[in-house]
Formats: sequence, C-alpha cells, structure tokens
Amino acid sequence: MKNSFRFNQSIEKLYSAFHNNTLNPEDCKQCAVGNIVDNNDLWKHLTDNHGTEKLNYLGSLHQRLGRRFNGYSPLELLQIERSFLIGCGYKITKNNRLLKPEILDNNSLFHGLCSVVIQLCKLDGVKDVMDCTALFNFKIELLDLHT
Repeated sequence: MKNSFRFNQSIEKLYSAFHNNTLNPEDCKQCAVGNIVDNNDLWKHLTDNHGTEKLNYLGSLHQRLGRRFNGYSPLELLQIERSFLIGCGYKITKNNRLLKPEILDNNSLFHGLCSVVIQLCKLDGVKDVMDCTALFNFKIELLDLHT
C-alpha cells in the first residue's frame, strides 16, 4: 500500500528534525506539529491549552471550513501534538495542565517520535509501520484486566 503525500512529507520533516536536533516539545515551531507545518507557530492558536485535543473558537472555525495545514485538519494536528507530548513523557492532567517530564533527552524525543508515527498511520488508515509483530512472527495477546 502506498502512503499518502502528507504522511511521507511529515515523516521526512520529522526525521530531519530529529537528526538535526531541531525537534523540541517546548517550542511550538520545533515540536512535532511545528515541524510538520514548516516551523510555523500559527497552529498553536487552534487551542487554548497545549496538549489537549480541544479546539477553541478559531480552531473550530477552521475545522468547520475544512481548512488543512500541510494536509492535516486542525483536530488532526492537535491529536498529533498530544501523541508527541505523551510519547515524550509529558503528563496531561484532568484539568488540562501539562506536566513536563523530569528528563527530556533524545531517548524521550525518540519515543515521542514513535508515538507520532503511530498516530500518523491511524490518521491515514494505514498499517502501523512501527509494528514489529509481523517481522518477528509474534502475535500480541491482550491481557484481561477484569479477572
């Protein structure tokens, strides 16, 4: 299956940012979404709280109008950023406060990047390219937590 242009373009930008040390969750121009939208910070005005998937008035307006930012809707951009932050180790409280991890290093950024790739696959409806189960011929069994 061929990946979409937006997917390939995003992966290339994120790969470059990671290897050029310009991937930074603390900078809205260098975070996952910042890199995807060409190091622009206009996307941060789509929500009132960094790390949430709740669009504000402006974000909702752009969403209803069908606005796309390098192929992604406002809601999709917030989902991408949230997955990046959580993957990097940030915690998002019930009242939408963003708590920074104690350590933010390349290992954290790599985990955040992996979370973003998984999210991009979900958004495009393609098989998770990060899934190694087929490579190792292994089937994951889900635990029943209700017993």
